[in-house]
Amino acid sequence: MDQALDEIPEDLRSRMSNVAVTVEDEPPPSRRLFGLYQGVPLSRRSQGYAGALPDKITIYRGPIERYCAGNPECLERQVRRTVWHEIAHHFGISDERLVEIDRY
Repeated sequence: MDQALDEIPEDLRSRMSNVAVTVEDEPPPSRRLFGLYQGVPLSRRSQGYAGALPDKITIYRGPIERYCAGNPECLERQVRRTVWHEIAHHFGISDERLVEIDRY
C-alpha cells in the first residue's frame, strides 16, 4: 500500500486534508469491499468542518489477496486501483462519475 500512496502525484497528495489511510484484514460483515472511504469529501467541506475527526480510507487486505490468488502483479495493480479509488471519493468523486470517466 505504501508504494501506491507514494505514486500519488505531489499536487494531489498536498491537497489531501485530514485523512488517515489504514489497512484492515476484512471489511464489515456482509460487505464485499476492497476499500472504503468514510468522511466528508473535500468538495463538501465548509467553514463548519474545522475540528472534525480525520476522514478514513480503509484498504481490506483479505478480499484483495483472495481476488488476486497469489499473483503479485495483480496484487500490486489492485491495491493501487483501490487506493486511488478511495482517494477519488476523498476528493468528492462519486462511483457514478468514476464509471463515466472509465476509472471504476
